[in-house]
Amino acid sequence: MSNYTISIFGSKIFYEILNELKLFEKYKIKYYENLERLNKNTNSNDDIIVCFLNNFTQNNLNKIMKKNYPILLIGKPSDFKHLHKNYEACINLPFSIQDFEKKLISTIAKTSFKKNSFINLNSYIIDKNERKIKKNDLELQLSEKEVNFLILFSKKKKPVSRNFVLKNVWHYSSESETHTVETHIYRLRKKIFEKFGDKNFIKNNSEGYYI
Repeated sequence: MSNYTISIFGSKIFYEILNELKLFEKYKIKYYENLERLNKNTNSNDDIIVCFLNNFTQNNLNKIMKKNYPILLIGKPSDFKHLHKNYEACINLPFSIQDFEKKLISTIAKTSFKKNSFINLNSYIIDKNERKIKKNDLELQLSEKEVNFLILFSKKKKPVSRNFVLKNVWHYSSESETHTVETHIYRLRKKIFEKFGDKNFIKNNSEGYYI
């Protein structure tokens, strides 16, 4: 976690305090007064954003969250009431520096775990943990087999055969007389079309299935 940068928005005093504490020497610490500059100069791979909610709007938060940063919100209980949803990564004022460090480490760990659960599949994102496929602002719940099936596609650049799918997803013998693959593909195509309007999600040719 020493590679992380703590980017603080909303409290210069807190920025100055952290810079003086040996406990946080392992982090790079930055302060931003301008939200646009924060978004421009921070990297979602190694930054955690600490936002103080005084005069902070839901629109401000939406702009930051578009980049999927680890984000830690700090404010009075009343500050959180105007936000549209509840956030796990938050601290109520007042707090101790030890409480802040624990919450910081917890937020980074949870975000890292979440990032590792995402798989890009063309214009879609597969969330292994939640068993969902997402595109833009839409998402669709999947079964465990459907997730495993799509993960298989993400690892292969070439079409995968029916027998390969049977063996690696359902652990059936390639000689099994079953329409399991065809049935699941039919159902998945139907679900994808109904949610995303995609008629060509799973294609097939003489070599097998591909996305």
